[in-house]
Amino acid sequence: MKHPFSFPKSEHLCGEILINRLFAQGDAFMAYPLRVVCLIEKDDSPREAIKVMVSVPKKRFKRAVKRNRLKRLMRESYRLNKSLLAGKPETNGLKVMVAFNYVADQELDFQSIEKKMKQALQKIADKIDLHSADVSL
Repeated sequence: MKHPFSFPKSEHLCGEILINRLFAQGDAFMAYPLRVVCLIEKDDSPREAIKVMVSVPKKRFKRAVKRNRLKRLMRESYRLNKSLLAGKPETNGLKVMVAFNYVADQELDFQSIEKKMKQALQKIADKIDLHSADVSL
């Protein structure tokens, strides 16, 4: 049984080919301090429907401790709020790849990151609904 608040390795976006395709073909939007790149594709395979990547640039945060902390906060906020997307891609036969990039110059607290993560996930859910409506027509 899969726990609803887990974030298993199978949901992590890995591989240079997939990541390059996401950034080349995906749609980007801002939910400051997050830049979100999302790619929605038709896919009927039994693999995970949602794959997520989290990144914090070394250019803005030189110390690995700060980068790792921000990545941990972003992963935790996604893990707690991914229920906003739950079931939508699977029922419509879609595959969703998402990258969350931290673009602020200073560290923000968990509450503000979580608030923006909720906004970003809601916007992705709306895009999935629009895409599934286009596919069904």
